[in-house]
Amino acid sequence: MTTILQISDTHIVPEGALVSGRLDTSDALARLVARITGIRDQIRPIDALLVSGDLSDDGSVKSYERFKSLIAPLGLPTYVITGNHDAREPMRNAFAKDLPANGPLNWTRRVGDIQLIGLDTLVEGQGAGTLPADSLDFLQNALSQAGDVPVLLALHHPPFPCGIGFMDKIGLTNRAALRDVLNRFEGTLRIVCGHIHSMIISDVAGHIAISAPSPASTFAYDLRVDAPVGYTTQEDGCLLHRWDEGFQSIRIGPVAGSGPFPF
Repeated sequence: MTTILQISDTHIVPEGALVSGRLDTSDALARLVARITGIRDQIRPIDALLVSGDLSDDGSVKSYERFKSLIAPLGLPTYVITGNHDAREPMRNAFAKDLPANGPLNWTRRVGDIQLIGLDTLVEGQGAGTLPADSLDFLQNALSQAGDVPVLLALHHPPFPCGIGFMDKIGLTNRAALRDVLNRFEGTLRIVCGHIHSMIISDVAGHIAISAPSPASTFAYDLRVDAPVGYTTQEDGCLLHRWDEGFQSIRIGPVAGSGPFPF
C-alpha cells in the first residue's frame, strides 16, 4: 500500500501579512497540519506529501520559508508543483533538492508502488496556465517509462472545466493537447490538481481527475453568468490518495466532529 497526502492552495504570505487583507492562511494551514498529525494513527502511514500549487500567495522567499516551517511537523518527503501565485525561481531555490536546476519545474519520482509525476503549468504574470510543448514531451516520456506502474499525475490548473466562469477563464489553456497525450496512455492513471479550492471529480481522457480543496478559502459553485467574482472564507481540508491494487481518494475535513457515538 502507498499513501500520498495532497494539500493544495495554501497561499502563504510572510509573517504579519494577510491574504487580501482578510485571510490568515498560515493559521489555516497550521490547523490542518495539526488535524492530520492528530489522526496519523487512524489513517495509517503516509509515504509523501504532494502540494499541488499556490504554496505562496506572493511568490516571496519568505513565504516559502514560512510554508516549509508550517509543514515541518508532518515530517514527510515533500513534492511541490507551481501554481499561478507561485514564482518559479524562489520555489526552485526553496526546494532545490527535489526540483530540476533549470527550465520548467517538471519532475517524476517513484514513491512506493506509485509513479508520481508533477507538471509545471505556471505562466508567470498570468492567472491561466499552460503546458508548453517541452512539458507535454516530458509527460509523454514519463508515462512511457512508467510501464505497468500506476501513475498519480499532478498539475495545478484543472485539466477540465469546473463551471465556475471566472475560474475557467484562468484555467488550463491547452486541455485538448494534454488529453491527446493521456489518450495514448493505457496504464492506470489518476490525475490530481488544485486551483479551484474545492473538490470536483471529473473524467479526462478516460481517467479520473480530482481537484483538491484549499485549507484557506473556497470558491462558491455558482454557474450563473453574473456570478460574483471572489472567494468565501470557508476553510476546507485535504485529500489522501491510496494505492492498494487500485486507487482510492479520501477527503479529510479540516475539523473533527463530535463522536463517535454508538448507533
